[in-house]
Amino acid sequence: MNLKLELVPVPVADVDRAKTFYVEKLGFNADVDVTPADGVRVVQVTPPGSGCSIGFGTGLEAYTGEPGSVRALHLVVEDIEAARAELVGRGVDVGPVQDVGGGVRYAGFADPDGNTLELQEMAWRRGDTF
Repeated sequence: MNLKLELVPVPVADVDRAKTFYVEKLGFNADVDVTPADGVRVVQVTPPGSGCSIGFGTGLEAYTGEPGSVRALHLVVEDIEAARAELVGRGVDVGPVQDVGGGVRYAGFADPDGNTLELQEMAWRRGDTF
């Protein structure tokens, strides 16, 4: 049996603000923005190169969590210094790179609601293995 994680719901207070952050600041692809019924809005954004998306919106149980309650979504990158510099250049407040040993490094930041994300670099995932 194959199980593919393809969508992580993220609770946000302002859907338009969240979409702007993820698309314009982080460079995610805006895949879906629909209103399938009165009071329901579904937005789905995907990091470039990822098979898993983030979803947020209104009117569905999946989006009723506390804004800012999601912690440490990992965005795996090949070169954390380059990824961090690009995001900082786009106005994202990314923390310093931290080496946690074993060839793993992190740099954290938050979306406008306080949901946290981590850039993660693993030394053994470069080139063809990335």
